[in-house]
Amino acid sequence: MQIVSAAENSSLDWRAQFSYIEDIGDRRGYTAGIIGFCSGTGDMLELVEVYTRTKPGNVLAGYLPALRAVNGSDSHAGLDPNFPRDWRTAATDPVFRAAQEAERDRVYFNPSVRDGKTDGVRALGQFAYYDAAAMHGYEGMRAIRSRALARAKPPTQGGDERTWLHAFLDERVAEMRKEEAHSDTSRVDTAQRVFLNNGNLDLNTPLIFAVYGDQYRIG
Repeated sequence: MQIVSAAENSSLDWRAQFSYIEDIGDRRGYTAGIIGFCSGTGDMLELVEVYTRTKPGNVLAGYLPALRAVNGSDSHAGLDPNFPRDWRTAATDPVFRAAQEAERDRVYFNPSVRDGKTDGVRALGQFAYYDAAAMHGYEGMRAIRSRALARAKPPTQGGDERTWLHAFLDERVAEMRKEEAHSDTSRVDTAQRVFLNNGNLDLNTPLIFAVYGDQYRIG
């Protein structure tokens, strides 16, 4: 979680990101919360629906019609001007924080770790899958994996783990470069690739890496 937070929010303190919200110009509308839920991709809508089922009448519930309407676009229609303020208010609610964590795990973390274990990759590979899912969506991560399969095989298919992860990261970088907002590939080049080149497949600490030119140390 700390490594993803460094890439997404330039901070290792991922728990401080519940209240984060901005439009980063990637044509996904508002990006917010601990994993970058987006108003244009459906996961923010699902999060607010879950929150509202648990706590009807919350400060974000009134935005559900607008979130349904803008899904699939970068529009802020029905959200501006107060949605960012109300998101930050909701982020002080432990119920909303718990909903963010649960949706992160359900949509991104658990499926990515499951796929990593199925492929026979250790902590670094599982993290690489998760980080790709966080940026490109779970199906986007699966598409990256499919392209990597044309070049290498994961361990459970008889391949070498390091060779496989290099192929996966190569395809991840290629995907990132398709979008200007994601064209800085340092979260791979000076973080995940460094761990891989060092043979740290288990992500043993200390972890020393850089993202967007900022240096970080974990452990």
